[in-house]
Amino acid sequence: MIQIFGTRKCPDTRKAERFFRERGVAIQVIDLREKGVSPGELRSLARAVPLSELIDTEGKEYERLNLRYIRHNVEEMLLAHPLLFRTPIVRSGPRAAAGYHPEIWQTFAEAEK
Repeated sequence: MIQIFGTRKCPDTRKAERFFRERGVAIQVIDLREKGVSPGELRSLARAVPLSELIDTEGKEYERLNLRYIRHNVEEMLLAHPLLFRTPIVRSGPRAAAGYHPEIWQTFAEAEK
């Protein structure tokens, strides 16, 4: 099963949902506004995608927290503020991709069939 971490308002998250539904692939959507990720899930994601790519340095939450000017631990910030994640994060088993990457999603969809 494909897991998609994102928010309902994120257009790229909705694109990811539509991408997999059109291909008949089962998905589980985790809304980061309602539920963050656990430390174990974050470690699992970080094995597939570097932490520096998981944090959205261009997003509103990053600006709101002034992280551009403050030295911070990326892992701690992502756990405390799940809206800092670059969305969507699409995970298929041990593999994952952060951001809009339909070419990678296609490989996940093919592996799920």
